[in-house]
Formats: sequence, C-alpha cells, structure tokens
Amino acid sequence: MSREIQLTEQILDLVGDRAEAEVLASTGNLALTRFANSFIHQNVAEVGEAVSLRVAVDGRVASAKTTATNDDSLGSFVDAALETAAMQPVDDDWAGIAPPSLIPPIVHADDATYDATPEARAALVKEFVDAGNGMLAAGYCQTEGQSAAFANSAGQTASGRSTSAIIDGIHQSGTSAGSGHAASVAIGDLDGAAVGALAAKRATDSATPFDTKPGEYEVILAPEAVGTLAVFLGFYGFNGKMLSEGQSFVDLGSQQFDRRFQMWDDVTDSRAMGVPFDTEGTPKGHLDLVIDGVTRGVAQNRKTAKKLGVESTGNNIPGSDGWGPVPTNVFVGGGARPVEEMIAGVERGIYVSTFNYCRILDPKTMVVTGLTRNGTFMIENGAITGAVTNMRFTQSFVDALGDGTILGLGNDARFADSEFAPGIMYVPTMHLASWNFTGGAEG
Repeated sequence: MSREIQLTEQILDLVGDRAEAEVLASTGNLALTRFANSFIHQNVAEVGEAVSLRVAVDGRVASAKTTATNDDSLGSFVDAALETAAMQPVDDDWAGIAPPSLIPPIVHADDATYDATPEARAALVKEFVDAGNGMLAAGYCQTEGQSAAFANSAGQTASGRSTSAIIDGIHQSGTSAGSGHAASVAIGDLDGAAVGALAAKRATDSATPFDTKPGEYEVILAPEAVGTLAVFLGFYGFNGKMLSEGQSFVDLGSQQFDRRFQMWDDVTDSRAMGVPFDTEGTPKGHLDLVIDGVTRGVAQNRKTAKKLGVESTGNNIPGSDGWGPVPTNVFVGGGARPVEEMIAGVERGIYVSTFNYCRILDPKTMVVTGLTRNGTFMIENGAITGAVTNMRFTQSFVDALGDGTILGLGNDARFADSEFAPGIMYVPTMHLASWNFTGGAEG
C-alpha cells in the first residue's frame, strides 16, 4: 500500500462515524533551480507529505490541511477539524460528498522527471544561457512529482501520479529583455537551447524601441499572451460559481466568440498534466467550453453543480470555496498557419510576446487592463520593422475574440506561461483583428 493511500485510510478511521469526511493525501517533491546574471544561484528541493480534510456534521462544514503526518499529530488534526465544524453555521449549499464512481485510467507522469536531479535541471539552464551568446540570462527550471490519493466516507477512492517540468527565463541586453518558456510532463521534452534562442532573439530585436501612438491595432499574440486570455476566461467566466452569482459573461448556447474559436478542458488528452480526479474525488474528463464560437459549458464542483441543477465536472481545486471551480487542463484550438505567414498578412499592427500585470476590471464584460512585456514589435507591410516600448491596454477579452475577429491561428500550440497559471494553458499564436492599446507603460 502506498503512503498516500495509507494516510487517507488512517484519517477516515480517525473520523469514524462522527462526520461525513473526504481526504486528499499527497506525497512528492518540488525542486527549483534559479539563475541570474547567467549563473545558477539557488537550488532548492522540498520533499514531503500533505493531507487535506473536509468534514461535515449535520451540514456544518470545515476544512483543514496539515503537513504534520505522524500518528500523534493526525489525531489532533482530525479532532480540531471536527471541533471547527461544530462551530460553523449550517451551509445550505452543502452538496454532500461524492458517491463512488470510476476514475479514468490516465497517468501523466514521467519517471525521469519525478526523480530529476539538480544536474538535469542545470543542463537545461546551461542550454538556455548559452543560447544568449553573452547576454545576461535569468530565470528558473522547475521539476515536480506528486502521488495523490483520495478517499471519502461514502466509499469513493482514487489515486494517481503526475509530473511536470518547466524552463522559463529572459535574456537581457543593456536596454531590453526577451522571454522564453516551455513546459511538459517530461523533462526530456524540454529544449533549453530553443527556449533560450527565442528569448535572445526577442531581446536583440527590441534593443532600440520607439514609442508609438495608442489606438486600435491588429495584433499577433504569441502563446504566452494567448495563455493570459485563456486563464482569465477560465477563471472569471467558465466558472460555475461566477455563473451562479451572475458575475460571468457566459451565455450558454450563444455565439459569443468567433467561429474559429475552440476551447476545452481535457485531462484525458495525452498532452495534459495532473491527475484524473479533483479534490472532491470527482472524475475529470473532456469538457467543451466553446465549440465553433458557441459557449457550451463551464467548470463545476459539487456545490455549484447543486445550485445550477447540473453535474460536477470535476473541477474543484484548493481554494474553490472562495473563487469557484476553474478549468485545469485548458486547450485552445490551433490552426495550420506558421507565425511568419500570419505576420506577412498584417499591413500595420503589433506583435505581442507576453502580457504582464493584468487585472480584471469587469468580469461581466471581461474588460481587462494590463501591459505588454519582453518583446513588443511593430508590424508594417507584412514585416516586423522594429520594437516598440511597452504599452498599456484596456480590452474586453470576449470582444477581442468575437465573431469575425480571429484572422489566423498558428500551428505552434504549446504549453504557455500566463498571468497566474503557469503550465496549464495549451494554446497557439493568434492573429486578431483589433486590440485596444490605451497608452504607454506609465498610463
């Protein structure tokens, strides 16, 4: 019996018949190699165990988490959770614990990544740094491996194993910086030299930027910029809590997007990451969010599903009581066009490498404000003609993807970094008809 399964059984035995209970236990490691000024300056690794417990006593619900997993600590941990539940008001929206159900036999794990050494991460960092040809490099390489098990007092059990690897960094000239990013289940899939070369090219090409006037521009958005669109749409829109509270833009069954726009959540995809069940023990699967521009679904957990009269989609995550369930394996459909071909089709526009410091202004309209960063370029007569200084935008993400606005989809879909969800957005480059730049970086 694995350690994480042992922990779930031990916790349920300690709870006994005093409450409804669900337990998620994990074991694993998280390791990070950081570099700055083209030198590795920190290598840290954390190996440990964690247990999350939720109990319900006559509709009074409490949650707790601990990393102290010895026998004495676990007994006190369970007692404290039950005492806390007894002091809570009755939660009228409590949907009960998940019934027994089958979990998809999906494994997104790689042994070499689970057991990745500092030397393996350092080799990727060296590739990234060397690609800069003497420019100063900074960033990180991260590997993670986790084994998780779930059990509840209704008899539902689940277990899974997952890994991830990320290389992310910038190259800097005296006046500019360019970024690169790659992520995968397997560290062997990452090409530090290619990521570093992209960052170096963006830094070199943006060494002498000029100011340009604010206004509406055609844009080519690189995957990191598209990843930001996707994570904001998922977090604030395709979210059952936001929908049930009337805060989401979502109008199910309506043509809210361009007919080329496809977006879905799918742990069963061979490219996905994570385990095939959520923190409530509900199986994950394929969830269509947008098909041919028509909004088809939102992420649900047990509480939001009860309020909306539907079934949970398996999208509960830590913190969902506060911000709701969100898609966790997001894919945006790509196309067949090389990036160079999309650029060649722009008479006058802006190429955006990444967005930064984005903040939602109105979730109902998905108006977001933010900045460009690490490589913003003017496109004129089908060619990049120079770098422009960072620009501020204020833009409805739904309007930017509205009917007739997507002019091209790249053939370069990959995992992209984003504002607050690195590694879970698999997206292509996009050519959009219009983006509202409202000023320079100062306002």
